Amino acid sequence: MYRKYALKHGANFLQFSKYFIVGGVAFIFDFSVLFVLTEYYAVSYLTSAAVGFIVGLNVNYFLAKYFVFKESKIKNQKKEYMLVAAVSFFGLALNQGLIWGLTELLGVYYLFSKIISTVIIFVYNFIVRKIYIFT
Repeated sequence: MYRKYALKHGANFLQFSKYFIVGGVAFIFDFSVLFVLTEYYAVSYLTSAAVGFIVGLNVNYFLAKYFVFKESKIKNQKKEYMLVAAVSFFGLALNQGLIWGLTELLGVYYLFSKIISTVIIFVYNFIVRKIYIFT
């Protein structure tokens, strides 16, 4: 019994570790778009955050699909992507709310707000994708 439990949780830890790396790569894209659009093109930090989030979402989806989650519970790839997008758009709303709240209400620098928001959404995305979409 313990061996089966240990193997399952060891596999989950490995999968989470891979997801952490993939998330890091996606974060680099997301954060870079936020920074470049805001600092070099004078785009509002909330608009830049939304664009960066969508870029990061796509990077994360494709890397996670091929390197982290080997099998999907959904066999139609278009439906799978749409479900990931739906889950992620809730994450986008959460991202926007957190960044706005931290920046406007608490006076946190917008890039630090993004980092805090990313940590929270990272955990949310992994749990929801693991439970509902991927094995």
